[in-house]
Amino acid sequence: MSVGTPQLDPVLVGQVIARFRREKGLTQEVLSGLADLGRTHLSAIENGERKPTLETLYRLSGALGVSMSAIVAAIEKELEG
Repeated sequence: MSVGTPQLDPVLVGQVIARFRREKGLTQEVLSGLADLGRTHLSAIENGERKPTLETLYRLSGALGVSMSAIVAAIEKELEG
């Protein structure tokens, strides 16, 4: 990446995913099971230590019962605010 190229803040992405999870009343353990992800992997995403791939975002959105676009829109809204 070149200098000055904007990058998505992994902490912000994790905060949005965690907010969706809490709004659904799910624990990390339950959501990771529904999404077929390791709980430590989900924890790393929510803590901003890892960025989710599109596949992971797809699995999480399905497990949360929301569209991927709803999660992306929430991330974009945070970026604008």
